[in-house]
Amino acid sequence: MRRAAGAALLAAAAACLAPAQAGRVSDVRATPHNLSASGGSGVGGVRAVSESQVCAFCHTPHAATPGLAPLWNRKLSGATYTVYTSSSLDANAIQGTLDQPGGSSKLCLSCHDGTLAIGSVNVLNGLGSGQEQGTVSIPMVGTGPGGAMPSGQGAATGYTRNVGVDLSNDHPISLSYTGALATRDGELRPVDAAQRWPAGSGTVLGVRAPGYRPLLPLEPTGSGGTGQVQCGSCHDPHMRETDTTQGNQKFLRQNRFQAGTPGPGYNEAGDIICLSCHDKNGIGGTWAFSAHANPQVATQTYLPVASTAAFRDLPASLPVWKASCLNCHDTHTVQGARRLAREGTDSVASPKSGGASAIEEVCYQCHSATPVITNAGSLVPNIRSEYARAVRMPITNTEQGVSAEAHDIGGSFVEPGSVNCTAADNRCGADFVESRALLGVGNLANRHAECTDCHNPHRVVKFRSFAGASGSVAGPPEAAGTHAHTDTTGSIHSNIASGVLRGTTGVEPLYGSASFHSLPTGYAYKRGDPGASSDNSAAASYVTREYQICLKCHSDFGYSDNNVLPTGNRPSLGRTGGTPSGTNNLTQYTNQAKEFQAPLGHRGEGSTVDSGAFAGDPPGPVTSVDFNTNNHRSWHPVVGDTGRTPAVRGGLSANNWQVPWRNAVGTQTMYCSDCHGAEVAANNSVVPDGGENGVPWGPHGSNNAFLLKGAWNNATGTGQQATGLCFKCHSYTIYATRADTRTGFWLTDRGEDGHSMHADKIGRLRCNWCHVAVPHGWKNKAFLVNLNDVGLEAGLAPGTQVRNNTGAPYNQQPYYMNAILKVRNFRPSGQWRATDCGSAGAPGNGQSGRDWMRDSNENCQNPP
Repeated sequence: MRRAAGAALLAAAAACLAPAQAGRVSDVRATPHNLSASGGSGVGGVRAVSESQVCAFCHTPHAATPGLAPLWNRKLSGATYTVYTSSSLDANAIQGTLDQPGGSSKLCLSCHDGTLAIGSVNVLNGLGSGQEQGTVSIPMVGTGPGGAMPSGQGAATGYTRNVGVDLSNDHPISLSYTGALATRDGELRPVDAAQRWPAGSGTVLGVRAPGYRPLLPLEPTGSGGTGQVQCGSCHDPHMRETDTTQGNQKFLRQNRFQAGTPGPGYNEAGDIICLSCHDKNGIGGTWAFSAHANPQVATQTYLPVASTAAFRDLPASLPVWKASCLNCHDTHTVQGARRLAREGTDSVASPKSGGASAIEEVCYQCHSATPVITNAGSLVPNIRSEYARAVRMPITNTEQGVSAEAHDIGGSFVEPGSVNCTAADNRCGADFVESRALLGVGNLANRHAECTDCHNPHRVVKFRSFAGASGSVAGPPEAAGTHAHTDTTGSIHSNIASGVLRGTTGVEPLYGSASFHSLPTGYAYKRGDPGASSDNSAAASYVTREYQICLKCHSDFGYSDNNVLPTGNRPSLGRTGGTPSGTNNLTQYTNQAKEFQAPLGHRGEGSTVDSGAFAGDPPGPVTSVDFNTNNHRSWHPVVGDTGRTPAVRGGLSANNWQVPWRNAVGTQTMYCSDCHGAEVAANNSVVPDGGENGVPWGPHGSNNAFLLKGAWNNATGTGQQATGLCFKCHSYTIYATRADTRTGFWLTDRGEDGHSMHADKIGRLRCNWCHVAVPHGWKNKAFLVNLNDVGLEAGLAPGTQVRNNTGAPYNQQPYYMNAILKVRNFRPSGQWRATDCGSAGAPGNGQSGRDWMRDSNENCQNPP
């Protein structure tokens, strides 16, 4: 009679649960929660030796644990739990430390925390009592030590049902889901004052009440009865899926996988359960069209091998777009991972067991040479192999020199003039905002590189431009998500951020002076998803340029800079996996926001007075020099174009450059990743080896110093056609041999080109003899060094003359490497004279032209 009553009670309780989705029924007998002798369908086959009652393991009609519903037949664990926390968990700022587990979570944990035997109940067949809980023991098989939940693949892995008492790697519970939380987070469904969503009806989210049954019930376990997320908000322990092709649904109240094509709105029948609370399409978000969710892009399927689909309980050949959130996240993931990142630690075990957070390991699950998914045509780039190259970004904890990952988004902080992460609607976690302190300001030990520093995986799209095709990401995807670069005539290059950079964070430097010696006065912070905005200007509030992402770390936004040269307090070279200290004389990095400035007043040709070049009375006996006339700043056109067209450059031919650079000389722009990335075999192109789906674009790793696509050193010039970086864009024949082709260094008094003449007379050329050693941007035109005017950039007084009365080259980091050139007078491009080169006077030898170059004690007859 008692058994019948218990079964009836359980049936009544099940009838009160939220309505099941089609294909899902309340049938505990056919689930792993049937622990009777007839059960044992769960992992490890946990079941009773002989007990036939199904409900008695959790419920009893009499002598239940006082105060617990529904008629609980188990003792509760007395454990104190380590609760979930994260710098991007806005509940911590509102609620404080999350409450200890309550409501249905305590019931679930009475088995799933591993502290109590699964077979321990209050009463069974007339034995035991509700006053002394857990005193009756049901003999079991398949359990772990002490009759507790078995550890599966390991207690510290993400593939165990024994979650333990450390819940820091498990989806947060006892979290108060309020309107304030949704507003601050920015990607949660906005519940109303009654904690219901949609507002008013609350058909999806809400606290149950008589006659009101939301699909996902919050439980009134918070302060004053505030509705909180508990285990029972997502799980119904009696539910099973009738459609075996759907795989293990893990007792979820809604879809474990994406069932239908995702859209910008919410679709109860088709969307994965995560999207019931997490609105990744909010405020114009692009999750539905992202490369990880779009059925036209994420078509790869999971491989049926033990380390992938089997561990993850995925149905056979599940496409990536259907796995959706579960590609990268696991609600009960490996210990040590942050933000529920799947396999997101530096453990070397398989599956991973414990370890420290390592975001890159999540990405490597698919982006490697041995992915967990199919990858026909190598459409999913192999990023992991890039970090095996000799020089690479510091992606691992070891290479960052830390035991705990420095990278951490969100939090409560204010960066004056850029971002406020304390505001009630700050969205800093959603936008992957990171404090400057964690980038390295004030503590260089925090400097790091992580995949999510440059990419927001919820927003990346497969379009050449971050804005999509014709300003929309809703249409058919393009061939790749990297920027358009075609080595053909007519192809115009730009610096517009590509689809894989959409929605990340970056900075736009602000300048108060055009001088090369001045730091930016501040930075405009770029963040958020563009939505349907058509604004692709650099002034937009979101990232529109690749350099904005790079300068977030490679400028004094990401580290302190006292602007002291040659060495100051900037980051040093020489870290593990980085460019060795001393390469090209460098021991410290330079401030690239300072270098890449593209002042409007310096575009084209002309005279300027604010480039940082000297005019006046220099140190020493020379009374007056003028290095401003016909001079201006120079820069590679990363931030802005130069305005220096072939006509402006003295009528030279656009064919002095390789395609596509020759197509719009002076009016087009370029990317940091045109020069930085894996080494390129071609001697006339920067396109990665293998073409479209070969070696990935991007500065992940290279076998060249400074992550360059070609060699840049004191041998770059004649004889380095195959590997020299410069000649992947500039014609080797014209600039390094006797080609007799007009360049900007045309000598009007000799009727020949200066590059060709020097290649003939000396027999070889080296770029660094005349050009600056860090060619991002410079104080003189054409990146020309001028040893008559060495100043603050070398720690000297402006206008100091060096390399005096010696044939030895001048070396001083960061900008001078075997430098020889002295300029007496700057000329418009194509109008140089031999006498423009030479010493400006004492303390140099005062000679010029051929006499200085060939016959004087400062000659350059046989430079190194």
